[in-house]
Amino acid sequence: MATWRSMALLFLSLHLLPLAAMADKDAFVGVNIGTALSDMPSPAQVVALLKAQQIRHVRLYDADQAMLLALSGTGIRVTVSVPNQQLLAIGQSNSTAANWVARNILTHVPATNITAISVGSEVLTTIPNAAPVLVSALKYIHAALVAARLDSHIKVSTAHSSSIILDSFPPSQAFFNRTWDPVMIPLLDFLQSTKSYLMLNVYPYYDFFQSRDAIPLDYALFRPLPPNKEAVDSNTLLHYTNVFDAIVDAAYFSMSYLNFTNIPIVVTESGWPSKGDSNEPDATLDNANTYNSNLIRHVMNNTGTPKHPGVAVSTFIYELYNEDARTGVVSEKNWGLFDGNGRPIYVLHLTGSGPMLANDTTNQTYCVAREGVDRKMLQAALDWACGPGKVDCSAMVQGAPCYEPDTVAAHATYAFDAYYHRMAMAEGTCDFNGVATVTTTDPSHGSCIFPGSNGSNGTFINGTSLAPSSNSTSGSWSPCNANNSVSFLRLFVGLLLSGVFL
Repeated sequence: MATWRSMALLFLSLHLLPLAAMADKDAFVGVNIGTALSDMPSPAQVVALLKAQQIRHVRLYDADQAMLLALSGTGIRVTVSVPNQQLLAIGQSNSTAANWVARNILTHVPATNITAISVGSEVLTTIPNAAPVLVSALKYIHAALVAARLDSHIKVSTAHSSSIILDSFPPSQAFFNRTWDPVMIPLLDFLQSTKSYLMLNVYPYYDFFQSRDAIPLDYALFRPLPPNKEAVDSNTLLHYTNVFDAIVDAAYFSMSYLNFTNIPIVVTESGWPSKGDSNEPDATLDNANTYNSNLIRHVMNNTGTPKHPGVAVSTFIYELYNEDARTGVVSEKNWGLFDGNGRPIYVLHLTGSGPMLANDTTNQTYCVAREGVDRKMLQAALDWACGPGKVDCSAMVQGAPCYEPDTVAAHATYAFDAYYHRMAMAEGTCDFNGVATVTTTDPSHGSCIFPGSNGSNGTFINGTSLAPSSNSTSGSWSPCNANNSVSFLRLFVGLLLSGVFL
């Protein structure tokens, strides 16, 4: 037994040493931002949510110009992507790659802090016909960055599904699907030579779901296990307390068997759905909360993995929003941390894990005027709020704290938010025939403190009129000029002070 343990320790040490230098680098947790929402928030609203939740790393599935502009000046570290449908063209033409970099990278840096480019996503398993040009695409994109002297700041890689790893347990026996050796070997050589990292999508949910109870739920959710329930790699004697670490180490071992031992791993997607079909009973709010809370704590504590303890495994949570417009099973629409209005799907349990994603925005939402809506409709909604809606609009009279800026949009935002919180933020009370929307950004400014600010939430008042919604045909709104609501209020207050109504 002593001899066997000595051999196991020797085996392990040979695989641990190359990444030891990375142990002093702190891990980060970021989020993926999908856009398949029926009412996708504007880039400005997305960035406001990121700031409110102190999210400092994001991954985009494209290089959307409006989003990159909104992210400029924030310092948020951004991973952009070459969409799969553009991969063939870029992988076959150096000039096409250079043009892509010029259009999507050079026009935004350094104002937008782009730190990585994912060239395609799960190419080997979703569009294998593009596999022959994948490495060329990475090299062409990297060459364009070298020409612009950005290669030391922006890393180039490509995200893989963990399904490219075969026989993933025990991790020490894992290997990449040999079918892809002609791609993986030059790809890993590229990542090593450019000091980049392997991007890997890790989904313990799918491993658990497909295992048909062979994997315990607690093992998938990072829940504590008694020592006798931990999985042990018989070759290394390493103990595995969760699926996530086992998959990441399987990727490390798979690279080492191709003689690549100093390439770090960044997990580009991981999460758990909060709702599923009838055949997905473990896609629940509680399990999603448990998984993501434990994942964040595990990563931020720089725990590393049994193979590489203390070595950062930075991870992007899938995903920021529930994507209700996605097709497929119910769970496909329910991976998000927030809904489209910026309200949390569940409140993460992150005590002791730092400030990121620790803010419960359930009671920190505001109702504001939408940008670019019809001015007459906005005025009509303002009139209704200050009239039948019974909102106290005295803060908007001339000389009052919220009079400036003296615009319909600014006054409407105050009135909408006052009504929204008067109605205890009930569903449907921030619509106003489609000219209002919910945000997590506090619209208070200067001495103008909005009703919902500082957690001040109204209570439902019996008998208060319901704001007309975009689906409502009720509500008699009289047409007025730009500032008639406030002008009428000024007149009313003046007459009241003069004793006319006393």
